[in-house]
Amino acid sequence: MNAAVRELSEADDRAYAGDESLRREQYFFTLYRTLVAALFTLLAFGSLPDEWVTLNHPRLAAWTAAAYLVAALLLLLHGRNSGRPLAGQVIVGVVLDVLATVLMVHSVAHLQTGIAMALIVNFSAAAVLLPLRTTLTLAIAAGVLLLGEYLLSRGDAALDSRTLIEILICALGYVAMAKLGDMVGRQMRATHVLAQQRGEEVASLAQINELIIRRMRTGVLVVDVAGIVHLHNEAAWQLLGQPQTDRLTLGDAAPELAQRLFQWRMEDDRNDGKPLRLGPDQLDLIPRFAGLGVSSELFVIFLDDASILARRAEEMTLSNLGRLSASIAHEIRNPLAAISYSAQLLEESPDLPEADRRLVEIVLNHCQRMNGIIENVLALSRRERSRPESIEVTQWVARFVDEYKAGHYIDATQLRAVAQPSRLLAMVDPQHLDQVVSCLVQNAMIHGHLPGEPARITVTARRLRENEAIVVEVLDRGPGIPPKVASTIFEPFVTTHEHGNGLGLYIARQLCEANQAKLEYLPMAGGSCFRITLPHAQRLENLPGMKPAGSAISAAAATAPPP
Repeated sequence: MNAAVRELSEADDRAYAGDESLRREQYFFTLYRTLVAALFTLLAFGSLPDEWVTLNHPRLAAWTAAAYLVAALLLLLHGRNSGRPLAGQVIVGVVLDVLATVLMVHSVAHLQTGIAMALIVNFSAAAVLLPLRTTLTLAIAAGVLLLGEYLLSRGDAALDSRTLIEILICALGYVAMAKLGDMVGRQMRATHVLAQQRGEEVASLAQINELIIRRMRTGVLVVDVAGIVHLHNEAAWQLLGQPQTDRLTLGDAAPELAQRLFQWRMEDDRNDGKPLRLGPDQLDLIPRFAGLGVSSELFVIFLDDASILARRAEEMTLSNLGRLSASIAHEIRNPLAAISYSAQLLEESPDLPEADRRLVEIVLNHCQRMNGIIENVLALSRRERSRPESIEVTQWVARFVDEYKAGHYIDATQLRAVAQPSRLLAMVDPQHLDQVVSCLVQNAMIHGHLPGEPARITVTARRLRENEAIVVEVLDRGPGIPPKVASTIFEPFVTTHEHGNGLGLYIARQLCEANQAKLEYLPMAGGSCFRITLPHAQRLENLPGMKPAGSAISAAAATAPPP
């Protein structure tokens, strides 16, 4: 409040023209002026007893009262037009008030002081509507005019009983009331500005809250005791079956939900927390209820998707499990390394029998398997952030296949690269992409071949025709994945292999999501296909300054037909 008052004090020289917050005060001011003009008219034209009113100059009083009444009525009508400048109307009105008052003081005997004191209200109201300097100027001018009229009327002492002290008191009263009115006006304007700011903030917050509630994925309903729905957001409207009626009742739209609300009101918690389905094709929902207001005549119903809550619970469980597993993995890694090193040294002994050598080989194989499990658990707990960069996917696929074959000593016919000859650019973390494709290729080596036949895997890079997306695909010639199993292969700890841990594909999908990519399984005739859709929102190949890179794959790899 004080800040607003200081701000108005600094703007003292500014005319408050067009200030709509003061239009009401200006209207009542003109009404008061009209009332005073009517009293002046009564004094001038009324048949009042001589002991009440004596006119020094009857004609001057009549002309002054009539003109003042007409002017007051015109200002009253003129002030109703909000498009007119406010300060100009107030100044003109105060000038007319001063002139009419001084003339009536000169025309009426024995009532001069009372008529002069009526201007105190005018200057108080003017100080609310005008800057202080303007109001003080008008108040001093009125005092000077009264003093001049007093000096002019001193010759007729019988009709003028005033003294100079009374004139000075009136003039000081004008100045004092102008100052007091200015203080009141400043406080009033500051309060109005503050209220307007708070109103705008409240309106803005209301719009934000309405938008948030409307866009919430949680359904929100406001229902009264009669079951009439007063408010619902878009999610609730979808869950209720998209009703078209304006007067929606909860009993007609969702009888089971209305029954749940009734049980909640009766403090019956038998079904509290149980999922609810509003229709045969609808999702399982978990309703929550809350009272609204002191009278408890309105109730808020929140409808949460049970599958989302289940996923959140699963994520929390996996997060806690990841942290626990990471701590256990660190404790297992040291003795596992000691066992592995001891087995390697034992294998190098020249005096080791062949049967014992076979046992040592089994120990080393299982050490490697356990180390792989530990690596997956640690990767699950770390959740490292991706560091995407621009890569040329065609070159990357060719380089990956060459490095994988060199590191795993596999036949050249078992793994090959196929890519479009065009240049394919994408934004992705190359280390994450390497880890994902390695996991897919390793799974294809184990599961992606028919019994008695070697694995034949193809890693492709191409652009889809339907949506221009850049994809990397890993294809095999194996028996495929049954539909029931395919729906769960990306879930954690789900595996069909006796030596698997069920974390490989789950971690692969998590890494893809961290890079805004998508990993999916596509069934195909005579094998399986895992597709990685890389983010293609940035069309980097169309940016200026991007130079085409030479192809890094061999002609045979570039032109090899798909499997």
